[in-house]
Amino acid sequence: MVTGGWRVVFTARGLARPLVYEPLLEMVGDLDEWLDEHGVLDGQPFLISSDGGYDVALNRYFEQARMSAAPWNTQAAHARDLKNFLDFLWANRSGKSWREAAPEDRAAYERWRRKDPLGPRVEHATWDREVATVNGFFAWAVGLGYLDASPIVQRPSRASRRRPGARQPGMIPAESSHTGPRRHVEWLTPAMYRHWRDVGVRGFSPSGLPDPGFRGRFGSRNAAFTDLMIRTGLRLSEQVGLSLYELPVLAPGKLNARTWLPAPIAKGGSARSIYIPAGVLKDVRDYVEIERAEAVERARRDGLYELVDDPLIIEDPAGPVVRIGGRQLPVGKLGHRDRAQLLVRTGDGLEPAALWLNESGLPGTSAGYCEIFKDANRRCLRHGVALTAQAHALRHSFAVIELEHLWRGHLEQLQAMTPQGRMTYQRVYGDPLLWVSRRLGHRSIETTAIYLHTLQELEMETRLALIPDWWEHTGPAPADDHLGCQEDMA
Repeated sequence: MVTGGWRVVFTARGLARPLVYEPLLEMVGDLDEWLDEHGVLDGQPFLISSDGGYDVALNRYFEQARMSAAPWNTQAAHARDLKNFLDFLWANRSGKSWREAAPEDRAAYERWRRKDPLGPRVEHATWDREVATVNGFFAWAVGLGYLDASPIVQRPSRASRRRPGARQPGMIPAESSHTGPRRHVEWLTPAMYRHWRDVGVRGFSPSGLPDPGFRGRFGSRNAAFTDLMIRTGLRLSEQVGLSLYELPVLAPGKLNARTWLPAPIAKGGSARSIYIPAGVLKDVRDYVEIERAEAVERARRDGLYELVDDPLIIEDPAGPVVRIGGRQLPVGKLGHRDRAQLLVRTGDGLEPAALWLNESGLPGTSAGYCEIFKDANRRCLRHGVALTAQAHALRHSFAVIELEHLWRGHLEQLQAMTPQGRMTYQRVYGDPLLWVSRRLGHRSIETTAIYLHTLQELEMETRLALIPDWWEHTGPAPADDHLGCQEDMA
């Protein structure tokens, strides 16, 4: 088991200087000015070794244009995946540095990471992501001459070997799992989701009645949160990043309200329209007017908003803009870190612009909502409800349910049309898979296509349900079924 080792740290301005003398700080001077001079943004990751050392070459990886322009979540994931391998070298390979890493170290790391009974036993998808991020670092290091060769052995990709006329095959890490796209999709039917939500999140008994022994708080808020997730397909980080200004108003007579997910809080910058069903939107607005308002009032009494470091204040609630670096920016241009410091000045005092607040009245975090899912799963287990859900399972559920409904309606419409009418209909309304792909923010429709496999499984389950009851018995089939077979053969 790896303990100690490297630390992932993120740059931040406005830090207090230590009381003890630090020669490095004396040499650098004012830290904020140094960060400004070198164009380093707040939140950029860097790695510190177990003895407090700063490896200049290693950390230049996070300063390169491609990495510094990536979303914060991507930068953090690269830093943590690299940290895991550096920790292993430090603790299990005689304190090796990244410059000394060899293919046999990667082989040992894979055994520990994926197969060792005492290791983390990560899934294929997690391992493949880690391989891709660490491979990117070593390819960068070789390209700049820091290393002669990468410790990650490469092989020609199967796709390039099959491509006619390919002179130089594309290379990929040989240590990847080779499982291909993940086909197993964890998802819940609407009935399963409601049962999980009512027991695990809202604190009901399995019979559907309020449970007097439930001691959870903010049940209505959490139910509105999970309802919004399963009905929109938002990722956890995307939903946590929403502000009050992204909460739409439902027009009378409309079944859905459309809002815009800004690029700075969308994974991979996949800005897109989000459609919120009327019932879900009503529950979210009820949360804003009741539970959220109560949390804000408590935080005001406790003076929490005056303690926010470097707050970004919206002076006019009707005009969601803030001043940063001498210029005004709309809320839609702000990422997760800035939104966590975003306050609105109202007639009653300051309040966060974030939509989802924790019990203290401060913006919620992805980690905090992960705990809510864990608590809900534990509660279901205690009550004998064999259902669990993670945030991404709700996103999968949205995709599968929407695809099933859209394809059903799509086929019903096409069935009643002439060939010319079908062509016109498809040109106007397009492909249901493409529509769901856009709602999910996928860059490639092939990523969305994994849900088609789930629909095929659903179709097979439906057909299996039509198998006659006598099939499982070893005796002769009823006479009418024999007749039916004879008629079919005729």
